[in-house]
Amino acid sequence: MVTALYRRYRPETFAELIGQSQVTDPLRTALRTDRVNHAYLFSGPRGCGKTTSARILARCLNCAEGPTDTPCGVCPSCVELSRDGSGSLDVVEIDAASHNGVDDARDLRERAAFAPARDRFKIFILDEAHMVTPQGFNALLKIVEEPPEHVKFIFATTEPDKVIGTIRSRTHHYPFRLVPPAQMLDYVQQLSSTEGVEVEAGVLPLVVRAGGGSVRDTLSLLDQLIAGSEGDRVDYERAVALLGYTHAALLDEVVEAIGDRDAPALFAAIDRVIQTGQDPRRFVDDLLERLRDLIVVAATGEGAAAVLRGIPADEVERMRVQATAFGTAGLSRAADLVNAALSEMSGATSPRLHLELLAARLLVPAMDDAERGALARVERLERRIGIDGAGPESTVAPARTPAAAPAPVSTARPGAAPAASAPATPAERVATPEGSPATAETPGPSASAEPKTPEKRPTESPAAPATAAPVGPVTFQQIKDAWPEILEAVKKAKRNSWLVVFAATPRAYADEVLTLSFRSDNDVNDFRPKQKPGDNVSDHLRVAIEQVLGVRVKFLPRVEATAPAAAQRSVSPENSPAAPGNAGDAARTAPKSPEKRPARQAAAPSAEPGPEPDDVPDPEAEPPRPDDADGWNVVSIPGAAPAAASGLSSRASGVSKPRQRVE
Repeated sequence: MVTALYRRYRPETFAELIGQSQVTDPLRTALRTDRVNHAYLFSGPRGCGKTTSARILARCLNCAEGPTDTPCGVCPSCVELSRDGSGSLDVVEIDAASHNGVDDARDLRERAAFAPARDRFKIFILDEAHMVTPQGFNALLKIVEEPPEHVKFIFATTEPDKVIGTIRSRTHHYPFRLVPPAQMLDYVQQLSSTEGVEVEAGVLPLVVRAGGGSVRDTLSLLDQLIAGSEGDRVDYERAVALLGYTHAALLDEVVEAIGDRDAPALFAAIDRVIQTGQDPRRFVDDLLERLRDLIVVAATGEGAAAVLRGIPADEVERMRVQATAFGTAGLSRAADLVNAALSEMSGATSPRLHLELLAARLLVPAMDDAERGALARVERLERRIGIDGAGPESTVAPARTPAAAPAPVSTARPGAAPAASAPATPAERVATPEGSPATAETPGPSASAEPKTPEKRPTESPAAPATAAPVGPVTFQQIKDAWPEILEAVKKAKRNSWLVVFAATPRAYADEVLTLSFRSDNDVNDFRPKQKPGDNVSDHLRVAIEQVLGVRVKFLPRVEATAPAAAQRSVSPENSPAAPGNAGDAARTAPKSPEKRPARQAAAPSAEPGPEPDDVPDPEAEPPRPDDADGWNVVSIPGAAPAAASGLSSRASGVSKPRQRVE
């Protein structure tokens, strides 16, 4: 029969104690300077060296050459207190878990009154001191407060808060900590070499992780692996099976399936986890650990091997490839999802269901509307198509531009065909901001101000290329393709502006005017200028577009059209023809054409000759104006037909409708 590793390699001096320099250094200094206190309190997690340190301190105090910080190891006291010693009569170890009453405290107090049999001090080591009852502590209080000169007390506990304050305040408290993984890994590697055991790569990091920083627990697990191995070699497969961790190959398969969005491979791996009897919670914990390693690899680059100690070089290289496929934002988001699922699985009755739901969430990042999910999607698009992805699409862009070219003519000519194509709608809307200054200067009817739009457009169009000087005409498709990069540029400029622009969607682009749709009026109000020029959201977006595409644009913010607005447009007296059989309504709406046509034709000759009388179409065929086409500023008036009969039309009455403001 062999002795357990944690007993064979129990430290006998403070120099052999690992990971507790915050305790050993001041204790050795106190021993060298002969400033030893009468009572000490050692606290910390289990297996980190509290009782061992108490025994070492007792050896140092009762050594024939002491008090000293380095016991000689040959005197009777040192031999009796060694790892193989029988124990000293003057060093009393008491298990406070079973001796915690008042009677035990009185017995200890009586024994403390006697002088030591041979050594310099009579030392009482109370292990698990937090188990002593308050009455027992009160019985010990007087002797701990004023002990005889030959008596020393050492309390060891994992819960120092349960030691009453009157006892704790009379001791020197030294907190022990868990041993860091790197230091523990070096220690077990050295111990394995001393034992002559060959350990396969990847086994010792699992042992250190399972030990959780406790030296005793780590050595017990290593002892178990050595005892269950064939010969003097510890295999990785057996270590994984015994410790219950997920195999590295399975973790690689799962991570690659998530990165490639391969649902069949991911769910097949999850099914294999369940079929092999592995704990789903342990699997999720291992997956979170792997994602943490990938984040470290992505952040440190070539220096990852120094941080991830104990991991083979080929595995580090494989993790570097996986981290590149994910991206930093994707890894961070995946780690958040896995961490949340790990918390939800605590006490769950169906852990497999939670595991499969986690896989589904990891496969559909588009469902995440949070900032981190959006960043992950943008980063993934940039990796797959690149920001220059608008280049290949530029060959298709010229085919779309002719659709917006007739827009100025359709705006200036009221006789355009009613079946206007959808791309012409944003071009018609451009006429509104250009005509707004004329409306403000001339407080006349809005119909007389609209024909001035074609007069100003030829003067402003050549000025835009002079400002930005793009290589070629920027198309709407190019703006959409470069939108992720534009958002990133806005984010770098100002994060608050990015939060507002992130909710916008580009809808159309014509004549240097970009139409943006928002979800609500509040978003539109946030987008509009409120501060001095250069600090507004629209200014940051304009600068970002100019940086990315080399074109300076104007903006037309709008709210997403809803179904009620579409219904109001469909029943508008100007857009809907007269119902068959209703001759009275048709007769009442007919005079509306002679009221509007003279006012619009009066200013038309400045732009282009007006149509001949025979070429003028019916007023019902007039295409919707920009104000009406997008559903803004439409007021539902009960009884549309009587309103048309009374001639109450916004154009006929000469009242200018509110215009959409271009930023």
